[in-house]
Amino acid sequence: MISLDFLNNDYEDTKSPAQKAEESIAIDILTGVLKPGQRLAEQALCDKYSMSRTPIREILGRLASSGLVNIIPNRGAFVSGVTERDIDDYFYMKILLYPQCVKWAVERITDEEMSALEETFAFMEFYTATEDLDKMIKINRGFEAIIYNASHNPELERTLLRYDFFIRYANYDIKYPLNYLPTVLEEHRAIFDAFKNKKPEAGAEAAQIHSYRSMLRRK
Repeated sequence: MISLDFLNNDYEDTKSPAQKAEESIAIDILTGVLKPGQRLAEQALCDKYSMSRTPIREILGRLASSGLVNIIPNRGAFVSGVTERDIDDYFYMKILLYPQCVKWAVERITDEEMSALEETFAFMEFYTATEDLDKMIKINRGFEAIIYNASHNPELERTLLRYDFFIRYANYDIKYPLNYLPTVLEEHRAIFDAFKNKKPEAGAEAAQIHSYRSMLRRK
């Protein structure tokens, strides 16, 4: 069961050193700090993250599985990076998968998960009213994470979380329109109402609309 830890500033402290290191390297790749074609020296990474070669190699292997790193035998690991087309693809894949995730979540959500969703939506309403953009962005991610978990399909949950991570950091300098908060609140309200009314198809439709509009807002 997912908790509401994403609302706290201490959330990062719940991650292991390996998770933090992997995310840090991935973020550096997605934000362009590490450039495509750049070699990732194992010893430099060991020194930077105070880790031995074995966990660093495991991290590089996972990053290679995600497409961010290319491991060439006898030469080492090199940054692959992501292109604009890659990010567009992630958006389109989310448009396809998120509606199904919401549909299953409406059908499968537990009472405990529904309570967490209700509490998170209440936070959404509050921080929209206070115009706290940074807090709302974090809460929006938490709202979706609860839904991913409530689908009770681990593979779908992992996939959507990975897409979200790539999209978030590849668009780290995005400029949000003035009406962003109330607009997104109403899009999430439509999804939340589908959970309250136990209407899977309505939830899937609302999720598709929100995902598509999220992609358009990036343009």
